[in-house]
Amino acid sequence: MYIFSEHFHQEHFLTKIDVRVKLLVVLSLLVMVLSYKGFALPLLVTILCLFLCIKMRIPLRVFIRRFSEPLFIASIVLILKFLFSGKAVMFSIQMGSITLTGHRDGLMDGLFIACRIIGAVSVVAALGFATPFTEIMAGLSWFKIPKGFIEILMFAYRYIFVLLEDAFVIYNAQKNRLGYSSIRRGLNSFGTLTGSLVIKAFEHSQNTTTAMIQRGYDGNIPMLKHKPFKLDEVAASILFIFAMGVVWKI
Repeated sequence: MYIFSEHFHQEHFLTKIDVRVKLLVVLSLLVMVLSYKGFALPLLVTILCLFLCIKMRIPLRVFIRRFSEPLFIASIVLILKFLFSGKAVMFSIQMGSITLTGHRDGLMDGLFIACRIIGAVSVVAALGFATPFTEIMAGLSWFKIPKGFIEILMFAYRYIFVLLEDAFVIYNAQKNRLGYSSIRRGLNSFGTLTGSLVIKAFEHSQNTTTAMIQRGYDGNIPMLKHKPFKLDEVAASILFIFAMGVVWKI
């Protein structure tokens, strides 16, 4: 639960910026990072986001968990590109009937992709740390994102915590009964836990649908009201996007 909680959303300069301005900056950075062919811009964006996270005093445990999966994916992509893509051979190792060959151009391509992954994840993570989820949804609604998509995200975010609590209860009960004492029993217990969560998800969805219909839900979710744009925030965001665009063109 700690990794998903928002208790570390403390008051700092980023929380006071309009969420629509932050979304415009984030979307612009994502486009530039994903389309950039090189290392400079993704690394610069990553360093900048890390600095912002430090300034926001994000707990180290939360930060590591947020980046563990993207780093794992980036490492797998790097290894696959290095060993199975490219023409410039760096080395070749014979392991029985398998030949592992490292390629210089494949390594470079893998590093490019890994830098883009880390840079893009850093931008999204910084936005998540600096902005509550409900404000992000309100900003997306202002950008005319389909209501059905926002509705699904809101309900999914709400019931992540409910299902996590159910999962912890089932897991602790299984663990107390030695359900994970061996690999075989652990797999059986994990399968039971997964099946129980799927059933509980269906039950929660039916109960939520019934409850909202009884309360007159018509498909419209009232979102936060936005204040007028501040000229200094818009000007600063435009200057920042322009500066990053100059780096993107280099």
